[in-house]
Amino acid sequence: MRINNYQRRVAMTLALIGLMSSVVFGQVSGQAPTTTKGAVIKGKAPVSKDILKVQLPKAQEATLKNGLRVVLLESHKIPTFAMQMVVLSGGLSDSADSHGLASSTATLLREGTTKRSSKEIAEQTEAIGASLFSSSGLSSMTSTVTVSGLTDNLDQIVDIFADVVRNPSFPQDEIEKYKKRTLANLMIQRSSPQFLADEQFSKAIYGDHPAALASPPAESIKKLSTKDLATFHSTYYRPNNAMLTVVGDVTMKSILPVIEKAFGDWQKADVPATTIPAAPVQSAARIFLIDRPGSVQTVIELGTLGIERTSPDYFAVLLANRVLGGGPTGRLFLNLREDKGYTYGAYSSFGGSKYRGTWTASSEVRTDVTEGAMKEFMYELDRLRAEPVTAEELENAKRAIVGGFALSLESPTSLLANIVTQKLYNLPADYWDTYPQKVAAVTAADVQRVANQYLDKEHLQVVAVGDASKARDVLAKYGIVQVYDADGKLIGGSENK
Repeated sequence: MRINNYQRRVAMTLALIGLMSSVVFGQVSGQAPTTTKGAVIKGKAPVSKDILKVQLPKAQEATLKNGLRVVLLESHKIPTFAMQMVVLSGGLSDSADSHGLASSTATLLREGTTKRSSKEIAEQTEAIGASLFSSSGLSSMTSTVTVSGLTDNLDQIVDIFADVVRNPSFPQDEIEKYKKRTLANLMIQRSSPQFLADEQFSKAIYGDHPAALASPPAESIKKLSTKDLATFHSTYYRPNNAMLTVVGDVTMKSILPVIEKAFGDWQKADVPATTIPAAPVQSAARIFLIDRPGSVQTVIELGTLGIERTSPDYFAVLLANRVLGGGPTGRLFLNLREDKGYTYGAYSSFGGSKYRGTWTASSEVRTDVTEGAMKEFMYELDRLRAEPVTAEELENAKRAIVGGFALSLESPTSLLANIVTQKLYNLPADYWDTYPQKVAAVTAADVQRVANQYLDKEHLQVVAVGDASKARDVLAKYGIVQVYDADGKLIGGSENK
């Protein structure tokens, strides 16, 4: 059957929506109120008890002779597929003087190979309706290259995909373009109050840890060279240091020969072990104020060091965060937006890797209500620590989480993301099968316990970005205030009042 351009675009849009909706449980956002007046929760997520008993589809696995692991999850609903090469080295493999090298390497993979120019890669993928992108985080464990398209074009797509993964040439002219774009973006970022808040908060929590970086250092970008990128690629992009995950309208019998042809002669090598540094010991509570004279809003971000992804407290924190600020039914949202009208939204989130992540709460509020917003943030943190959550709140949070999990099961790429998570963190084989039961088992006492353990106000880091002339005295009521300019330069401090 011939597929026209419109049908191709529809199919690809559906595939991309599925791909981008991969669920990473443990990183949610949310909100909450001092009172719930004016805000009524009218419905509940329709969760069937059968969801607690589901057995999820199992992925098929194979390993090539060179050590490349292949993980396949079949899904035959639409004639598309998505493929991701997960290289088990990312920003955490950067040396101390080359932060951002892994990220730059991943980005520049698509900008030319020994067989194709950047323009040819773009034209050839577009001609067959494929999507190709690559990335790595500044403090991530992995680098990924992802491609998706119609199953009818499998051979052509995999040929381009393998070329990008294996044979990048890192042409100097493309590197110079990348440097120019990136350095310009670094300057633009400094005009964003949310970026400034995120940057300062990460520094406050992590110090010299790679996770302290919100953006690559300009010095690292300026000195990038073809040699640096090629060395990182040849060192870490090896089949015995990678996992190829596939989801879509293919079978192992049909896909394995294609993978063998594309990657079977990829040479394995000894790969340096990546040392994952532990998060630093939490510092005492501090308050950072980034001055933006004349600002009509104050961005507030506060939080503490949280948990590792494998922590036994994961599910208790998941529920606690949902109650605190994991959505429009969270306490922060109901309080600061629905009850007080201070903001359009107030949320909390947490995350964790093989090092401890953070548990944060944040909002953008009008400058004239900065004092009221700080009061309500502190109120909600204290309330979650001091009082057990109500049975209704806990039940609603469980329904929302399990309901979202149930919906994610309709997305093959979400299922595959779960499998990758299970393998990266060596979680039990039945981890996702028992996910709903683990959520259901959390008690109000568990929520209160983790709130007291991790939302430790003695170590709370508070960052505000706004007009210092109006926000400084407000923040000084909560501790010593350190005032910075938008470039991160310390320009003043004040003692407790």
